Amino acid sequence: MNFCTRWLVAAMAISVSVQVSAQDEGAPGKLDTAKAKASYGIGYNIGASIKREGLDLDVKILAAAIADALAGKDAALAPAVVQAAIDELAKEKSAKKLKDNAEWLAANAKKEGVKVTKSGLQYLVIKEGTGATPTTESRVETHYRGKLLDGTVFDGSYDGDEPAESDQTISFGVTQVIRGWTEALQLMKTGAHYRLFIPSELAYGERGSGRAIGPNEVLIFEIYLVGIEK
Repeated sequence: MNFCTRWLVAAMAISVSVQVSAQDEGAPGKLDTAKAKASYGIGYNIGASIKREGLDLDVKILAAAIADALAGKDAALAPAVVQAAIDELAKEKSAKKLKDNAEWLAANAKKEGVKVTKSGLQYLVIKEGTGATPTTESRVETHYRGKLLDGTVFDGSYDGDEPAESDQTISFGVTQVIRGWTEALQLMKTGAHYRLFIPSELAYGERGSGRAIGPNEVLIFEIYLVGIEK
């Protein structure tokens, strides 16, 4: 589901929750019936979803538009005008994210031990390896954990502070992953543990990946190069 579709679905769901709340026979503001509780829960979740999208909306105008729709009034704006406005908001959000990313990466590059490659990849050597180094033809065995700048973990092969013997490693070809990983793996020796700070252009760019990784996200990875498969 793309950015605009998610926003429109959220708006329709808000309309439903407002209509349900208006029909509630319980005392206003009281959450003492199943309908009231469901209305509040749905409304809260939708609001949280819109907040995650980072849309700068006018809540009063949003509520007024919902009221117009429920009252059967004609829309004050043509769909094309609304779509253009949503696209403009999306562009503004994307531009702000790129600016924030650049500032964060510039500050991070100055931290002790952080190295920056020509492509913009940043990495910190936690432990250097002593074995062989992968090539683009290699298939590697790894442990890893990926998170966003806000600390949200979106993927990984282990749950503890570091991999345990019972954790299963993940294998893949060096060129079968995002560009930041492909580059980093060819800097590592078997047995190494690196922390990667991957700019969005070396990761998933403007498209993001699924629900977990939004557009233009900087990704942070802990990566352990366990071995190179023969």
